[in-house]
Amino acid sequence: MKSVEPVKNVFSVDLEDWFCVQNLNGIIPRDRWEKCESRVERNTLQLLDLLSRHKVEATFFVLGWVAERYPDLIREVEARGHEIATHGYSHRLVTSLTPDEFRADLEESIDVLARCSGQTVRGFRAPSFSVTRKTWWALEIMKSAGICYDSSIFPVGFHPDYGIPDFPLDPRQLPEGPFELPMSCARVFGRKIPCSGGGYFRLFPYAITRSLMHACNAERRPVIFYIHPWEVDPGQPRVTMPAVKKFRHYNNLGLTLGRLDRLLTDFQFTSIRKLFPEA
Repeated sequence: MKSVEPVKNVFSVDLEDWFCVQNLNGIIPRDRWEKCESRVERNTLQLLDLLSRHKVEATFFVLGWVAERYPDLIREVEARGHEIATHGYSHRLVTSLTPDEFRADLEESIDVLARCSGQTVRGFRAPSFSVTRKTWWALEIMKSAGICYDSSIFPVGFHPDYGIPDFPLDPRQLPEGPFELPMSCARVFGRKIPCSGGGYFRLFPYAITRSLMHACNAERRPVIFYIHPWEVDPGQPRVTMPAVKKFRHYNNLGLTLGRLDRLLTDFQFTSIRKLFPEA
């Protein structure tokens, strides 16, 4: 019997600092970001070292605000052989922007990344996956700005800030926009359960994530996995916030790096440009 090749998955990093996250929006306004202790260099280097040990090429969706302040860090990501894509400039949700504001934010991020690296920016991921039915207009703007692929749509319906519940689980070319790589969910008893990383990776026991990812791969679907540098940093400053957000943000930070090491042993990963050269 002919052996079946293992499915390769995408490893991606949403490169932002701990104070940029949506959970802290309103608690730490953008005009205070400059005064916060930055930990993005140290945390990103930990992820780069981990990826190097496992010989994995990843896609880094870089926040323009961070790239502008730490251009040498972005050059180090590129020097280590990884793909540079954009996470926008200001980490404002697409749902909070007008089309003109979104275009300006996207183009500013592309311009900053062009100055930091020698790569053409081909990919985009919206902050907090905020490409929804309400912001479908953003796809055409991405395409006109030269974005070849997007990885912003979460095909779920339970989250208050994001999700398109009826969106297909498979990557596909969108007629009105770029190639779409939706965030990954496994089918479990007719329900879609996220297994694409981030908070889901920290909150679920590792065995559940592994099982869900195996279920996706059994359907020959690659998992689009993501993590943030701040998620490997249990020593980051603690901020007072509502209990649910506090749990979602801080739980299991000390376990993330070890879990990632196991994940990179248990599954095969590569970058978007390697896995989807047609995008």
